[in-house]
Amino acid sequence: MKKLTYQYVLIIFGISLVSCYPTRNSGAKNNPEIKNVILMIGDGMGLPDVYAAMTISEKPLNIERCKMIGLQKTFSADNYITDSGAAGTALATGNKTKNGAIGMDPQGNRLKSILEIAEEHGIATGLVSTSSITHATPASFIAHQSSRGSYEDIAMDFLKTDIDVFIGGGIDHFAKRKDKLNLLDSLKFRGYEVDTSLSMVLKSTSLKLAGLTAPVHNPYRLKGRGDMLPLSSGKAIEILSKSKKGFFLMIEGSQIDWAGHANVADTLVDETLDFDKAVGVAIDFAKNDGHTLVVITADHETGGVTIVGGDIATHMVKLNFSTKDHTPVMVPVYAYGPGADKFMGIYDNTDIFKKILSAFGLVQLK
Repeated sequence: MKKLTYQYVLIIFGISLVSCYPTRNSGAKNNPEIKNVILMIGDGMGLPDVYAAMTISEKPLNIERCKMIGLQKTFSADNYITDSGAAGTALATGNKTKNGAIGMDPQGNRLKSILEIAEEHGIATGLVSTSSITHATPASFIAHQSSRGSYEDIAMDFLKTDIDVFIGGGIDHFAKRKDKLNLLDSLKFRGYEVDTSLSMVLKSTSLKLAGLTAPVHNPYRLKGRGDMLPLSSGKAIEILSKSKKGFFLMIEGSQIDWAGHANVADTLVDETLDFDKAVGVAIDFAKNDGHTLVVITADHETGGVTIVGGDIATHMVKLNFSTKDHTPVMVPVYAYGPGADKFMGIYDNTDIFKKILSAFGLVQLK
């Protein structure tokens, strides 16, 4: 990894408001080409992060294999700058909510996620994350809590669904709880194989897998996580692809965001490259399968990252940061496979949910 440097600059972008109320209808006309959807979220990943990774890499990124590209707007129901809870909820449910909420509207009403709708139709489901599996983005697809920080309550919500596989950190939120409950035993009672290390996960032959690979969050890749994300993504796909009715899988590269918050350029690019490895796993599967749509995006941008210099020949890039928080700038959407063209253009983050729902042949009524 070449050494990266950074300074500070400020960027502000404008956005307009769009809203609608989504529901579902099982009588939709289906696209027979699409059986599976893999949604990949690079938390905090803006366009400069991607191009910085392209500059550092000695070979084309897997993201570059996507020919259909769009932009999505990220503002929340109560703030021009979203947090991961509100953005995750928008992606998962097609509804705006206030910052900090998980799977609930601004009034505290439960919102049904694409994962829950998929389960109702017999579609297999999964979540993979380098953070805790109870963290804001993965939680938005399975939990319903007024506060993203209610990790133990979010862990309890996992017992209220029939998700097939989830892999990420967060053992302590299931096993070292204030209420003294051991949710690992509850998961086993419900038929899950509970694995507490990546090596156990990779050896599993179970069709129902709870892979909890760290007490809370997995570390940065450079500090010991290794290839956890691409390997876990491959394992989840291996399990879910056995479903005759298809599958929905959300994969999150969580720690691009953390590096953006910390303004650590080397780590930000490394985490983006690691996320791109997982993208490669998904696209390789989609290419061979022929019936899988892969959608790659971010929940928001973090750090106000700007590229102020670099050299393609020497794979060197120089980054600036304007903030240690999120920004409201639009983030890219890349799509691969059947139905990828539907993700071109400029639209709201809530439209990701609608487009995925349509890809599965489920109608959304306004």
